Amino acid sequence: MKNRSGEKIKLASIDELLGVVNEESAMEIEISKIHPFKNHPFKVLDDEKMQDLVESVKINGILTPVLLRMDENEEYEMVSGHRRMHAAQLAGLTTIPAIVRELSDDDAIVAMVDANIQREELLPSEKAFAYKMKLEAMKRQGIRTDLTCVQNEHKLGKKSRELLGEQVGISSVQVTRYIRLTELIPELIDLVDNKKLQFTVAVDISYIDKEVQEWIYEYICDTGFIKPKQIAALRNQLNDEPINQIQMLSIFNNCVMAKKVSRSLTFSEKKLTKYFPDDYTAKDMEQVIESLLEKWMQEQSC
Repeated sequence: MKNRSGEKIKLASIDELLGVVNEESAMEIEISKIHPFKNHPFKVLDDEKMQDLVESVKINGILTPVLLRMDENEEYEMVSGHRRMHAAQLAGLTTIPAIVRELSDDDAIVAMVDANIQREELLPSEKAFAYKMKLEAMKRQGIRTDLTCVQNEHKLGKKSRELLGEQVGISSVQVTRYIRLTELIPELIDLVDNKKLQFTVAVDISYIDKEVQEWIYEYICDTGFIKPKQIAALRNQLNDEPINQIQMLSIFNNCVMAKKVSRSLTFSEKKLTKYFPDDYTAKDMEQVIESLLEKWMQEQSC
């Protein structure tokens, strides 16, 4: 049975994915021997939530072991637990409880993304790079998807993009849109994360050459905005021929030409009646005003 659109599917926990039964599988590992996962897409911020985690670690220690794998130098690569390890370091710990598993590169990517994608308040850029990493790993794995428990669905002919969408609770089209963000220059991605650039506009910009993206970023910094119709007009022009930065600015300016200034004018009755006798009707006042304006216009032309 298909899930309703937008309905989140609960992913299996890391323990379930990797067959961890209890805490006896964990061991204390020196933090100095652990390095971050290569191209880890999730940011570790020293924000209020991190401070809360540090205080918790100082009182209770690390309650959930991190997940590691051995590297070629006989040290460890973090798969899941970057925030916990950072909190442990800030709390002054030198070791951390960890579960070490043998994982291929693709298996480690899938496990890393699945462990983090369930977090709330993920930034668009975090989702974008995480979805891209996992999708590429799923494609390389092909039919084999034992870590995500969807092997039977693959056999039914579902595409990796569709499966990924179902796992994270969005459509395959939305997965594609998020992954498009990885084609943006870093400055534009930061604008998306900081809610200064609309998601849909950013997706449209992602189809534009990186050099032109830099011009767009400069324009946003100078004006404080970019409109969907400006990017649509720019893409249409780029489909016909290359342009320079001056031409781009001309396209943008033509899209936001100032509206014609309204020339409607209204006088209150109180303001007008003080200039006319009490027996003057509205028609009488209108004729006098028109006559005076005609005289004024003639004087201006002299």
